[in-house]
Order: sequence, then C-alpha cells, then structure tokens
Amino acid sequence: MSTTRAAPAPSSHRAAPERGRSGGDDRRLTWRNRLYRFDMRYMPYLMIAPFFLIFLAFGLFPLLFNGVVSLRNYRLDDPTLPYWAGVENFSKLLGDEDFWNALYNTFGIFLLSTVPQLLLALVVASLLNRKLRAQTWWRVGILLPYVTPIVASTMVFSVFFSRDFGMANWVLGLFGLGGGDTPIDWRADKPHAWIAIATMVNWKWIGYNALLYLAAMQSISKDVYEAAAIDGAGPWKQLWRITVPLIQPIIVFTVVLSTIGGLQLFTEPMLFDLNSQAATGGPNGEWQTIGQLIYKVGWKDLNLGYAAAMSWALFVITLIIAGLNTLLTNRLAGGRK
Repeated sequence: MSTTRAAPAPSSHRAAPERGRSGGDDRRLTWRNRLYRFDMRYMPYLMIAPFFLIFLAFGLFPLLFNGVVSLRNYRLDDPTLPYWAGVENFSKLLGDEDFWNALYNTFGIFLLSTVPQLLLALVVASLLNRKLRAQTWWRVGILLPYVTPIVASTMVFSVFFSRDFGMANWVLGLFGLGGGDTPIDWRADKPHAWIAIATMVNWKWIGYNALLYLAAMQSISKDVYEAAAIDGAGPWKQLWRITVPLIQPIIVFTVVLSTIGGLQLFTEPMLFDLNSQAATGGPNGEWQTIGQLIYKVGWKDLNLGYAAAMSWALFVITLIIAGLNTLLTNRLAGGRK
C-alpha cells in the first residue's frame, strides 16, 4: 500500500518579502502614473495660463470697462453731469461730422496702404523664394523697415514729404511731375496727404508681410513648380495659380492683421505734421483718422465717455471689415484653385 506525502506548505516568512517587494513596486508605479497623468492633463493649462491672466487684466477688463464708460457722461472737466447717459453717446455719433470725416479718411488711407502693401509683399516674397546671390542678406534687408522705430521713421518721412525742401518733390521733379515753381503741398488736401501716409505704412509693413509669405512658400514642393513650368506656366501665372491658393491661410492672416492695423492707424498721421500735435489731422481734418479723433476727444476735449463710444464703434467696424475681407480673400483664393 503506497502512501503519498503532502507537499510542505510554504513558510510565511518566505512569502512576506515577495509581497513586500511587489507592494513597493505598485506604489512606485502608482506615483509615476500620477505624475504622468498630471503632466498630460494639467501641465498644458498651467503653461498657457499666464497668457490668459495677462489678457484678462490688460485686454478683456479694459474692453469691458470701456463699454461701461461709453454709457456714461464721463467728462473730466465737468463732474456734475448725470452719471448715466445710456445710448446718447452712440446716437451722437450719427450726426457728428468730425466722426464721419475721420472715418472717411481712415478708409481712404486703409485702402491706399493695405491693398498695395499685400500685393507688393506677394511679389517680393516670390522673388526672394528664388535662388539669389546673398539670399540671406536680401531677406534681412527687407525686414529692416519693420525693426526701425515707427516714431523715428515717421518723423523722417514727415520731412521727406515737406513742401519746400522735401525729397519727394525733388524725386517727382526729375520726372516732371512736381517740384520747381509749383511744389506739391502734401498736407493741403486729402489725396496727397493720404498718399504720403500710405507710403509710410507700406514702407514699414511690406517686408514683414513678405517674410510671412516667404515662410509659407518654403513649404510648397518644388515639383509643383517644375510640373507647371513644363506645362508652359510662367512665373507670374505660377504665382497666382499655384502659390496664392496654396498659401491661402497665411494670406487670410495678413489680411486680418492689416485690416486691424489700418483701421487703428494713429502714429503716422499724428506725426505727419511736426508743427501741430493737436490731433486735428490738418487745418480742416484732411488726414485725421478715427484713432486721432478718439485721442482728441478723450484727452484734449476731456470727454472720455464720448471717446469710449467712438472706440466701441471702431471696434465693431473693424470686426465687420475684417470678416468681409476674410470672406472675400477666401473666395478669391479658392477660385484660383
């Protein structure tokens, strides 16, 4: 009769270290998992939080407070007026000739600066996208106007466009267009003042937009252009049929930025006439923009409530024009595909 002996049970003192080591590993993995989860879920929000905090303090709060001020009788020279004005400041805009004149000047300068600016930037970017000698120097040189302080460049241009001793009349005189006994007075009427101010804006921003377009063009495969050249497409046709549709997002971006900057134009018209700092834009408001008028009403006439209403009107106009420009740009660029 055979007998079987049961296997000895494992001793508890041997299993204890195994359980202890396994529990330590579990705790170590849990700590790592928690750190990984925190890094993936919450760290991106912590990294971008400073931007939103700064925007809340210096962007959103001033915008909302400005909206409250626009509904008030906020005059620094007469604190006895009733506190609330309601929509009186906004209704006053409808019959304000200075406001409509400034809006007219703003749109005129905006069209003369933004449209040529972006078109020339496209052409310059297309030229810089080719193989050129000293390519880096050309690209750095085209950006120099942008890094030049705007006040310094505007003061130089104000002398450049002076009536009697300005180089603008001298250059035009070489082609028989001005100078001599009948020099052009660039500050005498709207068309000449608009052209002069638009020239300042274009000089500063063409290079900046050109480099943005150039960066987008660098991502386009050279095979596309080679195939187009084989089909007989010249450089000009390649630019408008291939390049423009493929860089449409950056074009929309520059259109929106140019719209915002053009409608908020202030420094160039403000310093265009060095003899007058009253923000009147000439004796009869020949080149007074909305930005200048807001400054004049708020800090010269001390009517901050009315100036705030003008600011909100400009804000709404800028949103509408930027939206229309975006839709138009998308349609034009999409139609070329």
